[in-house]
Amino acid sequence: MKVLLVTLITHLPDPVTGRRRSTTGRFREVVDTAVLAEELGFDGFGVGERHERPFISSAPPVVLSHIAARTRTIRLFTAVTTLSLLDPVRAYEDYATLDHLSDGRLELIIGKGNGATQARLFGVTAEDQWDRSREGYELFRRLWREERVTWSGRYRPALTEAETWPRPLQETIRIWHGSATSRESVDLAARHGDPIFSANVVNPIEPYAELVRYYRQRWAHHGHDPADALVGAGTAGFYAARTSQEAVETYRPIFDARVAASRQLGVEPVFPTIEDAVARSSLLVGSPQQIVDKVLRQHGQLGHEVMHLRADQDGLTAGAHRRSLELFQAEVAPVLRREIPSRPFRPPASAAEPR
Repeated sequence: MKVLLVTLITHLPDPVTGRRRSTTGRFREVVDTAVLAEELGFDGFGVGERHERPFISSAPPVVLSHIAARTRTIRLFTAVTTLSLLDPVRAYEDYATLDHLSDGRLELIIGKGNGATQARLFGVTAEDQWDRSREGYELFRRLWREERVTWSGRYRPALTEAETWPRPLQETIRIWHGSATSRESVDLAARHGDPIFSANVVNPIEPYAELVRYYRQRWAHHGHDPADALVGAGTAGFYAARTSQEAVETYRPIFDARVAASRQLGVEPVFPTIEDAVARSSLLVGSPQQIVDKVLRQHGQLGHEVMHLRADQDGLTAGAHRRSLELFQAEVAPVLRREIPSRPFRPPASAAEPR
């Protein structure tokens, strides 16, 4: 199994201390965590894209470019790129540039996005959001693969023998389709032979597993070899300690603060207690063996080869955060790699044959 650390770059007070970093400090924390992820041997680092409070992740190519300059081998992911909000030509230019700056370490996770505020900011409606996402993806895919593109659609001006520069370092790029509930996203991925990344965060695993099964059905329907289907999945939070009791008690104030914040917004949490979340959600809080057992159980339903953990300290001290990641890499990751074989990521261009 491959494991990524992912952040949406939320900018909120610490759930335990109530203190909030400056915007500059929060960005530095993200970059430093990516450097740590490479040092510890994680396979990838992902940065989300959101355009509304409490997120400051409106420019993933910029953040990932800085991370690319500070790292050498770790794969860099978007999580997700909201093509429903973006001009596909502009998005192509940003990510083709980043592809070179990262020595070809880039992978995209795309999605239609959620959040009414950011949709209004870009003039997108609930009625056209999915169509914009599909159209944007199909144009982006062509721009990456073809040196000249003639195209017409509904949501941006037509192109006639259009050239886009720079041409990317990777002649083809793996594009994952992120989805929590959308069958349209899953079917689009299956039609084009692309992998999916299940959110697997808010609810129990059953609805996510149902969507993955649908993906595999549509994959076969579109004529692809079932063995080639590729699935990733998220997690709702992570903290590893030597014993389950230590892990739960350290994470409890973080979890309880999150529940209280949800209720203040009028949203009743799906998992009201940390014990319930550990039992029924994708939250990975416990001893190394408990975390291994839970991931293996979820793999039995999802068949995923790639998993993401939250990159953020999320109320932990810097020391506790680092010790938890170190423990994962020392005692959890080796077992998951052995028990769940996964296809390799493409090596950086600097480590591969020159092109």
